[in-house]
Amino acid sequence: MPECPQCHSQRVWKDGLRETARGPMQRWICRDCGYRFSETVNNAAVNAHFQPNGDTPLSFSDCPEHSERLQKLHTLILKRGADKPVFCRVGASSNGAKNLVEVETRIQEKAAGATITSPVSAMILDYAWQAKKRGLAESTIAQRVIRLRVLMKKGANLMDSDSVSTVLATSTWTDSNKHVFIVAYQSFARTFNIPWQPPKTRIERKLPFIPTEEEINQLIAGCGKKTATFLQVLKDTGARTAEAAKINWTEVDEKSCTIRVNHPVKGSLARVVKVPARTIAMINELPKTSDLVFNSNPNTIRKNFYKQRCRIARTLQNPRIRQIKLHTFRHWKATMEYHRTKNIKYVQQILGHKKLENTDLYTQLINFESDEWHVAHARNLEEESKLIEAGFEYVRYSEKDSVAIYRKRK
Repeated sequence: MPECPQCHSQRVWKDGLRETARGPMQRWICRDCGYRFSETVNNAAVNAHFQPNGDTPLSFSDCPEHSERLQKLHTLILKRGADKPVFCRVGASSNGAKNLVEVETRIQEKAAGATITSPVSAMILDYAWQAKKRGLAESTIAQRVIRLRVLMKKGANLMDSDSVSTVLATSTWTDSNKHVFIVAYQSFARTFNIPWQPPKTRIERKLPFIPTEEEINQLIAGCGKKTATFLQVLKDTGARTAEAAKINWTEVDEKSCTIRVNHPVKGSLARVVKVPARTIAMINELPKTSDLVFNSNPNTIRKNFYKQRCRIARTLQNPRIRQIKLHTFRHWKATMEYHRTKNIKYVQQILGHKKLENTDLYTQLINFESDEWHVAHARNLEEESKLIEAGFEYVRYSEKDSVAIYRKRK
């Protein structure tokens, strides 16, 4: 084994090959002082650097008096065509050598195939596996693991419930944001039988932002082909993002103009929703590259949507469009359906809620003024069919003018 030029130890390991102007060069790392050096170097270059007159030949093992000057060479860069040795230091202090016992142990464990984690990190992984065996959704497990790691970064010791309570009490999080951290740690503490009295939080359920249909249509029209189709499906079905992302081609029925939501999340029910023929036509225009109509990763869909939403809001100079999220389409659908039918059970079926109290939010409607409607007239069956497909609803028949009056919210 070669000798370390810094401490002259032979406890060295190979540290990969380095491409130089003279070809590949073997790199070494010293386990005693942390020095990195090359195996094949040109001693003539060292002699020229330290002894310009060439009086005394030098080598790395025979020049301990030059160790300080050798140490200063650790920042040199080996340029192409240059005939110089290169040294580098890996985190060692200038006044002492680095203790690589811990590094050596980790490398040996990694070579043996062991997973290197701290005790608390190992418990987080164990918690994730226990939650998986209990049947929790992968998205739920991932979010809880992220929040547990955030608590650790804030200085909380997950094995000490008082430490977690202190971090929660001194944080500037809102009550709603703090609640999700409480739920995550409560699940963690229950898994490992850690006694904990969670702090009380007051969460007031806020009314969702409901845009106008015109703003939603402008947003859909300004997006790309695939994103626009996805938004149109959200608008017509009221499905969640994760539910719409898993829609299969076989679940789109062109004859009956229906879409089956067969992959509900958050404990919802599967359902069949009727959609306009235009939505089916937009879906059929997409390329069939897989069994799924859209991308199965909701995060990718959300990222693309946010980029296009910002661009459209700037173009139209309408800051309200920035408030539209993917879940806003579900709120809009529920609000409009309840306003149209006044049937809360029907809205519950559309949304797939198991409990009626989850649907009660949409009974608190915004004030629909009379000037917020588009009014249209139909003189024959063909015109009526077009208005119904466009989302208009029947109001009354005018015998004086012999026309049917339809309306649709702006």
